[in-house]
Amino acid sequence: MNRNPYGRRKRRVLRGILLFLALAAAAILAIYYWINFVPSSKHEPPTFQGNPKPVFYKGGMLQDPALGKKESLKLSFDTVQERIDPSVIYEQATESTIITTQNKVIRLQTSQLTGLVNEKPFTLKFPLEKSGGKLYLPIDPLLSFYRIDLRESEETGAVLMFREGDSIRWLRTVTYAGKPDKTIAMRRDPSIKAPIFADLKQGESIMVWGEEMDWYRVQLTNGYMGYVRKADAIFDREEQIPVKTEPGFQPKRPITGKINLTWEHVVSKNPDTSKISAMPGVNVVSPTWFHLQDGEGNLQNLADPAYVKWAKDNGYHIWGLFSNGFDPKRTTAALSTYDKRMKMIKQLLAFSQMYGLEGINIDFENVELADKQNLVQFVRELTPLLHEQGLVVSMDVTPRSTNEMWSMFYDRKALIESVDYMMLMAYDEHWASSPKAGSVASLPWVEASVRGLLEQDKIPPSKLVLGIPFYTRVWTETVKDGKTAVSSRAVFMEMPQRIIREQKLKPQFSKETGQHYIEYKEDGKLNKIWIEDETSVRARIALIKKYDLAGVASWRRGFELPEAWSWIKEELVK
Repeated sequence: MNRNPYGRRKRRVLRGILLFLALAAAAILAIYYWINFVPSSKHEPPTFQGNPKPVFYKGGMLQDPALGKKESLKLSFDTVQERIDPSVIYEQATESTIITTQNKVIRLQTSQLTGLVNEKPFTLKFPLEKSGGKLYLPIDPLLSFYRIDLRESEETGAVLMFREGDSIRWLRTVTYAGKPDKTIAMRRDPSIKAPIFADLKQGESIMVWGEEMDWYRVQLTNGYMGYVRKADAIFDREEQIPVKTEPGFQPKRPITGKINLTWEHVVSKNPDTSKISAMPGVNVVSPTWFHLQDGEGNLQNLADPAYVKWAKDNGYHIWGLFSNGFDPKRTTAALSTYDKRMKMIKQLLAFSQMYGLEGINIDFENVELADKQNLVQFVRELTPLLHEQGLVVSMDVTPRSTNEMWSMFYDRKALIESVDYMMLMAYDEHWASSPKAGSVASLPWVEASVRGLLEQDKIPPSKLVLGIPFYTRVWTETVKDGKTAVSSRAVFMEMPQRIIREQKLKPQFSKETGQHYIEYKEDGKLNKIWIEDETSVRARIALIKKYDLAGVASWRRGFELPEAWSWIKEELVK
């Protein structure tokens, strides 16, 4: 007798629901397992995204493809400039690619098989060519002049580029005992559901360029990139691309100890050397002999064999000074092309050989900011050729400031990579036409100028020479209609001492400038002088010791008190 048919129906429905829920849960678990634990077996061929001959650096595919193969392989100019040498330049006017290294200047012209190394011809196996609007350089000179390693895949044509000092981390895929045919999947993305790019053999070597969670980002020797699970690869080795060292520059006459240079100002006639007093401690003289004459790169030569003989008889090194004449238009024209720059360089080489010089001092001032890189290029081309003759290369620069044609046109960080020494002309804090009277080079300003080059431009102290003035200015203040007008004239170190004697003045020490100071009235006008004397000279040389700079350069011989040489010498050897 069915006492409760409704209850039985209810139990059947409940069992059905439970069964449905169990099946649904099983399905969900199966789907979850499939999604998370069952790898995709779908294969997809790897590609280089339409790049016909890709170039890779550290696992990244570069924008421009390579051309050719094996010996005829070529890289785009942009690739070379971006990844190998930022300083390589292309000169449109002459279709010249110019490479400068520590000891070489290379000129390659498009479509020509003859190039120049330090102005000596050499033959290329393949010429430079243009393709798709881009310039391509053959690898034979690149491999000769740059420390790079190019590995080209015979299978795909891909090029893997490495630079000296680069580190390559190699992995090898795991091995399975008793399962020699089992492969390891390299997938498109870091997921087991991503398509398989390649089935790797057990023990196969792969490069690793990154990690994402449980995956390695890897590259095969044929260039293809992908992802391999960390569980499927183990560390194999670290490969270091060798660093090739080249012998450093050796001057034909090295200087022992600190540099103690003085500039010899030659306007049209060289000094009578018989009237030059002794200069104890000085080891370099730098006569202002060579000047840019025109925009074609011709130089004016004021050198004097008699001065050369006097300098050598007295044991001085001679670093002939080369000036741009402080003419910006002439400078722009002369720096504009390789041929004009090389014309200047060849004349300097000839003059150096003719007069037996030990160095060249470059003094370019009043230069357009637009010529900043051309000036760097000139120095990069000049230095290897002068070094080839054993000549020391130095360059004069001003302190850092926001004045474009006085300071900003110097790319000091780039210039110091080429020159042996950088002379900081730490003077004219207050210049001839300054609207305010003041010191030519107060001690705090000089020290701040030194620190600016050391800290902001990263100039090595061992390459920085402090330039000091042997002159000062007499400032005259005239009051008219309640307004003060300022004028000045430059004077030698001796003149303030004479004024002190004649006017019976007592110099006051200015803590603010680190100098002695006097003022006096003359013809109803107030004169002010910040004095260059033993106190100021010794204080500046003390900065050379404090920052361990390379030495001192003084502007100029003939302006000094005779005792100044002894002050400098004593401070340098303390």
